[in-house]
Amino acid sequence: MAFGSIIGSIVGKVGEFMWGKRPENPKERRLLLKIDWFVLSFVCLNYWINYLDRSNYANAYVSGMKEDLNMQGFEFNTVNTCFTVGYTIGMIPNNIALLKFAPRYWLTFCSFSWGLLTLGLYKVTNYRQLCIIRFFQALFESSTFSGTHFILGSWYKECELTKRSAVFTSSGLIGSMFSGFMQSAIHNSLDGANGLAGWRWLFIIDFIITIPISLYGFICFPDVPVRCNTLFFTPEERHLAISRLPLKAATKLDVGVFKRVFGRWHWWLFTLLWAISGENEAFVTNSLFALWLQAEGYSISQRNNYPIGVYAIGIISTFFSSLYVDATGAKYHWHVAIWITTVMFVSTMLLLFKPLTKSYVFAAHYLSGVCSPGSLPFLHG
Repeated sequence: MAFGSIIGSIVGKVGEFMWGKRPENPKERRLLLKIDWFVLSFVCLNYWINYLDRSNYANAYVSGMKEDLNMQGFEFNTVNTCFTVGYTIGMIPNNIALLKFAPRYWLTFCSFSWGLLTLGLYKVTNYRQLCIIRFFQALFESSTFSGTHFILGSWYKECELTKRSAVFTSSGLIGSMFSGFMQSAIHNSLDGANGLAGWRWLFIIDFIITIPISLYGFICFPDVPVRCNTLFFTPEERHLAISRLPLKAATKLDVGVFKRVFGRWHWWLFTLLWAISGENEAFVTNSLFALWLQAEGYSISQRNNYPIGVYAIGIISTFFSSLYVDATGAKYHWHVAIWITTVMFVSTMLLLFKPLTKSYVFAAHYLSGVCSPGSLPFLHG
């Protein structure tokens, strides 16, 4: 009995360290479990398919799309730029839409829409069509990242957020990993099936995966606490969810708001830091490793499988960064940013060595995965 108590105590301590302290109130513990099950599960699945449908372009490009569409010069980058422009344009309108419409409907509408656009990619015949579809795909995909942090902040207390944000971030990395696995398997098994190249099948299968997750969100996702009307939460639990995070008084949108935001150094500094952090992540998200593998003549399976290690390192980095951020408190969140910056400096320096060996290139790209948790210090600082 004593041994069992010791084991139970150890398991409890490990669980608290890994996931945070459990609420003392049994009703709140049950509510938090439901929030994890219905809210966190959907936003993670949604972000997973978001990155699955986002990463498939690079995987398709190095798996035959470039040759089939006769893409030349900077056309790969042009398509990426169109996506980035669409993503940038869509972020603020999507966040406003989440305040006007029930997130349950808006987020699932967006995921269903980008799923349809992903399906459309299997029919493209030139890079201009790619540019158009990827632009509109990005408009809908931009609802997910900032929108999810709005959702998480509506359900979770500050002390509960960091590790769950890390799980959310990791789900996107898993989507990128899965896209590589899928393209490799699809090329080996479906290339040429029904007259379609393997890279075209990737877009079809991604669409098939996206739709059930959209339906899951439509049926099970409980919106935000003040709009929660799902059968999965009792009236008492809805009231408790609201009382855990009392609503703040609405701020009137006037000239004073703009003065408070743009008249302080915080906005300018953190916008600059976020831009730099995004540039670090671009090392990974632009799939430079896969492009280098293609240029070096590696097989299609290798081009899709080798970069998976970058995302695996990103998941590990995100996990340990979240533990550190939670353990040290707000005072030392900036340590994570310094750590990421240092590793990224080493990563880029490796690419400047002469002669540039393949081992240096592999090391540089795998190290670049460390940049993945770059948003944690800024979102939860």
